[in-house]
Amino acid sequence: MISFLRRSSTTIGLDIGSSFVKAAVVDHSGPEPELTHVTYLPLVADTIVEGEIMDPALLAETVRAIVEGLSVPLRNVVIAVGGRDVMIKKILMDRMAADDAREMIPWEAEQYVPFDMSNVQLDFQILDPDEDGLQMNVLLVAAKRDLVDQRMILLGDAGVAPSIVDIDAFALHNAFAYNHPDALRGVTALANIGHEITTILIQQDGSPLTNRDLPFGSRHLREELRRAHGLTAEEADAVLEGRSERTAEFTSFLAERTEELALAIERAAAFRATDDAYDRGVGAIYLCGGGARIPRLADTLAARLHTRVETANPIQRLRVHPDASVQFPAEELAPMLMLCIGLALRKAA
Repeated sequence: MISFLRRSSTTIGLDIGSSFVKAAVVDHSGPEPELTHVTYLPLVADTIVEGEIMDPALLAETVRAIVEGLSVPLRNVVIAVGGRDVMIKKILMDRMAADDAREMIPWEAEQYVPFDMSNVQLDFQILDPDEDGLQMNVLLVAAKRDLVDQRMILLGDAGVAPSIVDIDAFALHNAFAYNHPDALRGVTALANIGHEITTILIQQDGSPLTNRDLPFGSRHLREELRRAHGLTAEEADAVLEGRSERTAEFTSFLAERTEELALAIERAAAFRATDDAYDRGVGAIYLCGGGARIPRLADTLAARLHTRVETANPIQRLRVHPDASVQFPAEELAPMLMLCIGLALRKAA
């Protein structure tokens, strides 16, 4: 089994998105983790489309350029996979020792995994190992083996040998939990709004429960603004980033599209748990990713879902070395760094 859930001494988080390749370096040698380096490069348009790599050679070249610019040893690189070919789910199993559970997981997974079991990598984590009940809560993780193999081949072509493969949703949770510890009570939703895909993670009392990937992102909104409203790509980006004097003209458009995201969050959270806290619904929604800057997004979600909506900040609590902070405008880019910082925060147990 690939170790999705176990921690390592990794300090380099490498995020290969559909718009940017980003890397963060976290130094774990001090009393607290410290972000020492951030770098990113834009991808040529359509290098990745709907999660599919259209130009592997160009993508490998961009990854190689990123890691060569880090000026740190590449022994400890952590990457992530995500999308429709990844599933996480909280399940119930008869209580047993972890070694016994590892033997049973492939059989248990057949009930829940919507993929061909012969082409799946599995991992799991017992969420309540110290309880005494007859059953235990287990976080089950499944990823199509082809997805993992494809990513490993790409990185091999870029000269990178990752030491661990993580799941997008777990890396997001890792950064969120470190920087927003006071938000870990009850049920929260974390939405990472990217260029093409939005990853929605439902969390309860500090543990991931389930994830969902939605084909909603800034690229879709930009293309609709161009097609239906005659804007250029630059004009559309300015509207979506709140930099345009014409943004107010598209308030209704943005509100209508945000309804799609609100509905997806509702559906992701539309299953019941056994405790009363979950029955009270999602207590707060946190946004990250480049799409978190879309005007009126937070207000529309708050009005539709009747809950508090905030922007998650991956450097709210994380120490940032002065040399790292001059490499990027923190207020503008911080929400885009949630995934790569979450990967870089992984360290040895």
